Amino acid sequence: MLSPDPIAAPAAYQALLLSLLGEDDPLLAQAATLPGLRAVLIEVPAVIRQRPAPAEWSVLEVAGHILDAEIVYSGRYRFILAHDAPRLPGYDQDRWVDRLHHNEDDPEDLLAQFTALRAANLALWQRTTEAERERVGLHDERGPESYDLSFRLIAGHDRFHLDQARRTLAVVRPPRG
Repeated sequence: MLSPDPIAAPAAYQALLLSLLGEDDPLLAQAATLPGLRAVLIEVPAVIRQRPAPAEWSVLEVAGHILDAEIVYSGRYRFILAHDAPRLPGYDQDRWVDRLHHNEDDPEDLLAQFTALRAANLALWQRTTEAERERVGLHDERGPESYDLSFRLIAGHDRFHLDQARRTLAVVRPPRG
């Protein structure tokens, strides 16, 4: 499944991510990400750094991107909750994956960082009120985004990229038999 470009087609990108969440509880969807991430990283460790094609990410790079998004959204959530209509800068996901050398990451370190950040973000969500979840930040590329929308987008984002990691693993995994 190809994703619409988040910068060139922001509405289509949001719609895709929200469709992947559907009516599911975003808290439960996000809580399910860590076991899924761990599963793709430990299933066949010998191939998690292998790209299925030159311009595509390896399983480990996909996992690094999921961590990057968690880092970015950790800040966005807090800016939205603590400031009035804060600016939410975008970022170049390909540049981050490349320049942060995610294909060289230690999978256990990556999982530990993700685990800590995700736990903090789920706890933050659980202690916010409906009114706080309606607070809005101004995304540079997509315009106004509430804390609620941001939280739901990340749940869909997790699902999109976990599926990408599984598809990548299916391509690079040695044949079973």
